[in-house]
Amino acid sequence: MTKQKQPPMTETRELLTTDPLEIREEDDGKRTLSGYAVKWEMKSQPMGWFRRFKEQFKRGAFADSLTKDDQRYLWSHDISKVLGRTKNGTLRLYEDNIGLRFELDLPNTTLGNDTYESIKRGDVDGVSFGFRMKKEEWDESDPDNVLRTISQADLFEISAVAFPAYPDSEVQARSESDPYQQYKQEQEQRSKRKKLLLQTYL
Repeated sequence: MTKQKQPPMTETRELLTTDPLEIREEDDGKRTLSGYAVKWEMKSQPMGWFRRFKEQFKRGAFADSLTKDDQRYLWSHDISKVLGRTKNGTLRLYEDNIGLRFELDLPNTTLGNDTYESIKRGDVDGVSFGFRMKKEEWDESDPDNVLRTISQADLFEISAVAFPAYPDSEVQARSESDPYQQYKQEQEQRSKRKKLLLQTYL
């Protein structure tokens, strides 16, 4: 495996899972939504624009971020639609053997009520998350099955989304900052610099 850093960028991922979101309402009217934002080493659908690759997260990838950052729970990545946050305890995040689990206390607001009804009816059952990669590895031993493994990342938000898989529209929207293409470009630039240095000494 080749380790390579890339410029900081915010990425979003929609979780491909058959596990349903859990929602419960207590006698006092408190409504809690729970589930997994990401599962360790669960490979994504093929991603990328010019070159396809799959992606996975290693256990503990968000451990550092959970201790220092203030994450939000949003509706469909909309920063104007906040449903909870870790700072005030309405959003709670835990790492376990399976993945990054969350618990969200839904607010008694129009947005909270709409979210509750949409998830309860099954109209919305997907989970997505926004992050910034800090450490990664690329396995290119099989050109037809390139794998990106993220071992450390900053987590910014979790979102309830309508589609629980990586849609084509997301791939298109993020194609200009495709991590695989950035990785390849950096590799090519490094190779060119080495050749220039060799020519200089020769």
